[in-house]
Amino acid sequence: MCLAVPAKVTKILDEEGYALVDYGGGVTRKVNISLVSVKEGDYVMIHAGFAIEKLDEERARETINIFKEMLLVR
Repeated sequence: MCLAVPAKVTKILDEEGYALVDYGGGVTRKVNISLVSVKEGDYVMIHAGFAIEKLDEERARETINIFKEMLLVR
């Protein structure tokens, strides 16, 4: 099973096809955005270091909340 995680694009890097994304809680990573057309402030789904889908803000927040709930379940 594959898992994609939502993140917010915080900075488009000068390198072609890369951006910094924020997973929340101060966790940021460099990811490849060559598969989607995004700008700073957009939300994306990340899988294996690639942004694979652009999300609207409402759907992104819903997905983030689901991940938070999963972390609370024991």
